[in-house]
Amino acid sequence: MSGLNLRGARQAGRAPRLLSVLAGVSLLFMMAVITVSVLARYLFNSPITGVDEIIQLTAVCVVMLALPYATLQGAHVRVDIFDQLLGRWGRLIGDVLARVLSGIVLAILADRAWSKMLDAYEYEDTTNMLGLPIWPFYGILAAGIALCLMVYAVELFRIIVSGEKE
Repeated sequence: MSGLNLRGARQAGRAPRLLSVLAGVSLLFMMAVITVSVLARYLFNSPITGVDEIIQLTAVCVVMLALPYATLQGAHVRVDIFDQLLGRWGRLIGDVLARVLSGIVLAILADRAWSKMLDAYEYEDTTNMLGLPIWPFYGILAAGIALCLMVYAVELFRIIVSGEKE
């Protein structure tokens, strides 16, 4: 049984890992664009048109593609000041409550991002300078949030079944 659980955990971790690699590639791309932009502006006195749009949209990719992996790894900032005071049951309730509340907020955000993606696609919304379509970036936003929601759901199930986070 534990072999099955281990295999399932590895399978579930593949998508967030793949997205985190894409986030890393996006970050490298963003760094290259910024470097070229700075060099073009200050060495050649020739600023690149629309570089701000490229950086903003790439930043969405970096953050939202890395979010599920960071959630899976427990890499978000946490404050555990009251852990000793709360005891085992208090921590358990806190872990459950944190995931439920985070899930509710993320579900609302995913729904809004999905709606905005559909609207942007329907009305062919584009960026101002370069005319890049905006809907794929809302899609990345919705997908990152949805996968993060799945990670929280698996963690919540694990907490409820085992009585502990780990």
